[in-house]
Amino acid sequence: MKKLILAVLAFMLMLPNLYAQDTPAPDPYKPSKTQFMVRGYAHAGLNYKKVGDEVESTFVGTTFNPIFIFKHGDRLIFETELEFAVEDNKLEIGFEYANMSYILNDYMTLRMGKMLLPFGTFIERLHPSWINKFANMPLGMGHGGIAPTSGIGVELRGAIPVGSMKVLYYGYITNGPKLNTGFDAEGNIDEPDEAGQLIFNNFEDNNNKKGYGGRLAILPFSNSSVEIGGSIYGGAVGDRGSFYSNIGAMLYAIDFSFVRQVSAVKGIVDIKGQYNLTNVDDATYFEPEPDGSLTPYTFENSSNAYFGQISYRPTMSGNDVLKRFEVAFRYSAFNAPEGAEWEQESTQWAVALNYYMNWRTLFKLSYQSTNQVGGHGVPEGQTVVTDGLFFHWALGF
Repeated sequence: MKKLILAVLAFMLMLPNLYAQDTPAPDPYKPSKTQFMVRGYAHAGLNYKKVGDEVESTFVGTTFNPIFIFKHGDRLIFETELEFAVEDNKLEIGFEYANMSYILNDYMTLRMGKMLLPFGTFIERLHPSWINKFANMPLGMGHGGIAPTSGIGVELRGAIPVGSMKVLYYGYITNGPKLNTGFDAEGNIDEPDEAGQLIFNNFEDNNNKKGYGGRLAILPFSNSSVEIGGSIYGGAVGDRGSFYSNIGAMLYAIDFSFVRQVSAVKGIVDIKGQYNLTNVDDATYFEPEPDGSLTPYTFENSSNAYFGQISYRPTMSGNDVLKRFEVAFRYSAFNAPEGAEWEQESTQWAVALNYYMNWRTLFKLSYQSTNQVGGHGVPEGQTVVTDGLFFHWALGF
């Protein structure tokens, strides 16, 4: 697999020579033009949830994600995103990404730094609150999910026209995820109920074997209304020199998108979907007992998560108010490994009614219901049902 990915990267490195005639070489002595821009998004709202017989109601909205973009000339770009959020009455500051991009030619861009990884499309394209049509992310996606959100490394990406079609390609090398073994670096017991999970925020590589990944997508129609993609990402995940040094993981994803204004229904139909599969090599983990002893156990470490959603907005309506509304439906599921401390099966459906003040500001009223069997805080053999009503105001700027 590593040889295949390296071969693909080598081929992509040859593309600048194949298409060099389309983009003239920059003059190194010409004064550059610099630009600085601030973008981002934020949201506020009210959450009402019923978990079993318990009811929770609270205002939320202390989330602010500024994005800073610096452009040095026509080819060099730096971009970073921070996240400010209040959780448990404390201000939490997140470092979402920060990377440099250099446009090699019309068909290829080089990036390096901390990046949102193109593993599927949800994290890189759909997760911001003003783009996500619902109040929450699908099950198994985002922070705490089974797929990567970001990684530190280097990437080549671009698009190549093939007749009336377009082919998108992405190839990257990162530090790779880290295996949670239930012990910290000093050998002390730490989060034993999460043993076997992958930790994707691996800022410093825990071994000398990098993570390799990529995505290939096809837009078969000239209007780019349909996109079909496949992703792969994997490598060693155990700490160097440890009992788990030979443990590896492979992650797969397929995604689909259809967006088009359909005259038959007088509006925009938007369909999205993604399926994630995570396989980690078999390993022995240890469960601490009340008497201080450790009981070894193992399980088949395979997880999956998926979602599908559809929305409709009557943009061709003659009524200026009606065309600002949108209805959406989403179904998602998450299945964690049987035998793991974090074993669970969860399903969720959600409906939303959105109102767009403009193209990047909207009010979202959504209802969702989640059924969870297993997992933290759920009694064995029981199903916990969580119903939620959410009213959020999201803004992109």
